[in-house]
Amino acid sequence: MTAYIIRRLFSVIPITMGVLLLVFVIYRVIGGDPAVRLAGKNATPQKIEQIRKTFGYDKPKFFNWQEAWQNTKPAFAQFRMEFARYRSKEVGVGTVFQAGFRLLRAPMAVFDSQFWQIVRQFAQLDFGKSLQSNQRISRMMADGVVPSLCITTPIFVIELFVAIALALLCAFYRNTWLDRTFVVISIVGMSISGLVYIMLGQYFFSFELGWFPVWGFEGVNYVLLPVAIGVIAGIGGSLRFYRTIMLDEMYQDYVRTAFAKGASHKQVLFKHVLKNAAIPILTNVVVAIPFLYTGSLMLESFFGIPGLGRMTVDAIYTGDEPVLFAMVFIGSVIFVIANLITDLCYTWADPRIRLQ
Repeated sequence: MTAYIIRRLFSVIPITMGVLLLVFVIYRVIGGDPAVRLAGKNATPQKIEQIRKTFGYDKPKFFNWQEAWQNTKPAFAQFRMEFARYRSKEVGVGTVFQAGFRLLRAPMAVFDSQFWQIVRQFAQLDFGKSLQSNQRISRMMADGVVPSLCITTPIFVIELFVAIALALLCAFYRNTWLDRTFVVISIVGMSISGLVYIMLGQYFFSFELGWFPVWGFEGVNYVLLPVAIGVIAGIGGSLRFYRTIMLDEMYQDYVRTAFAKGASHKQVLFKHVLKNAAIPILTNVVVAIPFLYTGSLMLESFFGIPGLGRMTVDAIYTGDEPVLFAMVFIGSVIFVIANLITDLCYTWADPRIRLQ
């Protein structure tokens, strides 16, 4: 298992680089010159050129072949000269090794480009500064993660337990009016946009009744309404998913055998059905963990919560590329680790599974 975990952790490198490459292509290649966007419509060519030099946009996007060739030629000439001097006993072998080392380093200038500069910074966990606020992005993320988790974590936990409980109830009373009622409610809930829930919740509970504040993050009252809306908006899809899992297990042979041996409905549901449904439940739960970190884009934007979701939306609107790159990088790393945790949980839920 240790070797498997090490291999999966090493897979973080190609996955995160692939995700960064995709975002880089979208914003730097397809999206055009970022210096023009930062300078504005009426900017002079001198100002645009100054921005390019300041942020490194004047460098090649992927590979700097010209600089690598310019560095290699004098390094190779220096190595030939030092080697000739070594053969004539003018210098020692240490001088030749130093020239050879410089010759080996010279082609590395090919990576002096925009993309590889981002990769080097992120490898050192240096996310740079925001183009809009000039703040350290690491500090901005540290300030935003708590408000985001205050929204997403209660939504995730409440929705999970309520959906599983209702799914077990539907499985227990399957094909009855109660089961059909929950199915209709879940379908209706899935069909309504989350924006509708937000607008209705703000209008009735904030403007009309005045029970909750509509904007800001200054206490528990500012979190209750977004959490309630998030649970209501997402419970429909979760209920449908978990209900399908429970019903699939209810029609298995081991359930009929348990009933034939005299097991009660409670024992069958909680001892057999829920246990055997653990793998798809774990898959859905653990894969959702990275999205807790990124926050809720819509809820944070409409309720003025200074979380990572709102920070990401603002970065998209303003073209703040360093913030977007940092969010994508951290999100991809957490996603890979979450998938690793999912595989480890499989072995706990089902001893027959072996990690190889």
